[in-house]
Amino acid sequence: MRYVSTRGGADPQRFTDILLEGLAPDGGLFVPAAVPRFSAGELSALRGKPYADLACAVLSRFIDDIPAADLKALVARTYTRYAFGSDEIAPLATLEPGLHILELSNGPTLAFKDMAMQFLGNLFEYALAKRGAEINILGATSGDTGSAAEYAMRGKRGIRVFMLSPQGRMSAFQSAQMYSLQDANIFNVAVQGVFDDCQDIVKAVSGDAQFKAQRKIGSVNSINWARIAAQVVYYFWGYLRATRSDAEQVSFAVPTGNFGNIYAGHVARCMGLPVKQLVLATNENDVLDEFFRTGRYRVRASAEVKATSSPSMDIAKASNFERYVFDLVGRDPARVMDLWKQLEREGFFDLSGSADFARVAVTGFVSGSSSHSDRIATIRRVFERYGRMVDTHTADGIKVGLEYRETGVPLVCLETAQPAKFADAIREALGREPVRPKGYENIEALPQRLQVIEPDAAAVKRYIEAHAG
Repeated sequence: MRYVSTRGGADPQRFTDILLEGLAPDGGLFVPAAVPRFSAGELSALRGKPYADLACAVLSRFIDDIPAADLKALVARTYTRYAFGSDEIAPLATLEPGLHILELSNGPTLAFKDMAMQFLGNLFEYALAKRGAEINILGATSGDTGSAAEYAMRGKRGIRVFMLSPQGRMSAFQSAQMYSLQDANIFNVAVQGVFDDCQDIVKAVSGDAQFKAQRKIGSVNSINWARIAAQVVYYFWGYLRATRSDAEQVSFAVPTGNFGNIYAGHVARCMGLPVKQLVLATNENDVLDEFFRTGRYRVRASAEVKATSSPSMDIAKASNFERYVFDLVGRDPARVMDLWKQLEREGFFDLSGSADFARVAVTGFVSGSSSHSDRIATIRRVFERYGRMVDTHTADGIKVGLEYRETGVPLVCLETAQPAKFADAIREALGREPVRPKGYENIEALPQRLQVIEPDAAAVKRYIEAHAG
């Protein structure tokens, strides 16, 4: 298995060579040179396997330069009852026949990011030990990536985490999860801006090849291919749990901000998983919904980003979208380069009416958006009808998913976080407090440790230099 850049300027590399890199040297994103496929017989052989065994079967298609026994041990150490609360790891909850919720938020930070990040923590530590190396992880979060990364990397040898977050833009619970960590290798940086400012800083710092090399900068954001690969696994898991035969198709409803979660579903579909539709749900920041409806991809200025009650999706520039566009334009890196140059120059590109945009239908994507009143109504409806409490992001996914639900095709809605992380919305919708998992009862009252900084890449570089050792 070799990996290439979406912009064509990097030599093909093995998995462990790109694992610690993040962005490709040319500013693009790494993708497999060819997406591996499962035959019908191979897919059928996966039925009934425990989550860790399924993960090995899928991940081994992307990772062929780690010995099989070592990969199996890493996966077994990651997907445990201790970390995820049950042997199922990601239980499939049935609301009614043909309508399901895939529980992805039972990990240590109560969000779906744990499903990949816990694996990355073990994988990074393994790879660094093999090389006798260290890494300074630089990431950006709109809410859940940061805490998932920090909980996965805390105390790991040879790893320091510098996590940028938008000051005042996350829920109190999300902020406390990150800022209350006191581990010596964790550094929280609250940026005076929005998530996209944080993401732009990460890309700017990672794009400085000299600084990146000197300070050993790596990434755990969803620009890191290993995270995408680990997320592909739960699409296979959800499909196999929602069906009885490989002749059936399934649709997935996915709340989406940075496009990594649903892009993993696209990869699973390319690998041969029988996915009918990938239902993309945005909140009021509907950059991606606008593209899938019109063919026009227009990023928003920071001032245009709306603060919503599903804050992890308050994103105006979806970093993983480039990987999808690479496939959409026939895997032509020169075309991707031109489009992203136009995006930087003009703030948009438009594929409407083109053969490229016509391929969207072939990839199974449909989309919609959800407002605050929509998600409050959905939370209330799901609780009253099924006795289940869902968070605001999952509610966005359910709302849009139901708009595209088809008779005879199971709809699996991806749960992205537990309701306890968004108590204000739960109180508004249901007039009651969400249940707090044990150990999180008073998290907001814990001492917090963070550094507030202006939205400037040079300032972040100085901070890293002062604390990277």
